[in-house]
Order: sequence, then C-alpha cells, then structure tokens
Amino acid sequence: MRFLRWTFALYLAAVLVVTCWPSPQSTAAPGWALAVLDAFRSVGVPMSYEFLEAASNVVMFLPFGVLGLLVLSGARPAVPLGRAVGFVVLAGFALSLGIELSQLVIPGRYSTVQDVVMNTTGAAVGAVAVAGILGARRPLIPR
Repeated sequence: MRFLRWTFALYLAAVLVVTCWPSPQSTAAPGWALAVLDAFRSVGVPMSYEFLEAASNVVMFLPFGVLGLLVLSGARPAVPLGRAVGFVVLAGFALSLGIELSQLVIPGRYSTVQDVVMNTTGAAVGAVAVAGILGARRPLIPR
C-alpha cells in the first residue's frame, strides 16, 4: 500500500509540473506532438493536432483513475466500488479544474473546458477499468 501511495504522489507531482510549469509564449505545437503526428501520418493514419491534444489529456489522467481507485480501495476496502469510482472521478474533475484555473494566470498556459472534460474522462476510464478488475476478483457474497 505504501508503494501505491508513493507512486500516486509522484504521479501527481509530475502532472502538476507538466501542466503548471510556465512555458514560453508560443502558438506552435510542441516538438513531441509534431513527431507523434508525423509518425502516425507516415503509416497512413490521419491525425490532427486537436485529436492528439484531446487524446493526450485522456491518457494523462488514466493513471489518476487507476492509482486513485487502488489507493482508495486499499485504504478503505469496505467502501463499495461504485462509490469509490464516483469519488475518484470527482477528485479527478476537481484536480483538472484546479489545474485549468491556475493556468489562467501562468504565462504561456491556456485554459480550456475541453481539457477538464478530457482529463475527467481519463480518470473515469482508469477508475472503471480497475473497478471491473477488482469487482471480478471479489467473491460474490449473498446478502
């Protein structure tokens, strides 16, 4: 459990650095994004920068859902999985909203509602996936 908590803490720190570090004023796509777009296009997969940005926001918050649910279900195993998933998704939404609000005042950062929606979606997908696995592993106990 301690390992999961530390992993979650390191993940959260990385997300905050990536999303809240001031960046130089630029409207150009980052170099990594252009490289990914070129790689997909070179094998015949058409992809836009807008799609890549949205998908990246989902992927960035998948670990939030996974680790958040694992930490929460380990700390409070008596909490029903559905309630734990709801809590993790709500926490992912709150973190994303906080990040986007902070980006309003950080130089070179841009705040969008789409980022909040995509980040929350990532947290939800991660939490639901883990809940499905944990739910399948729990024995069925008749009430």
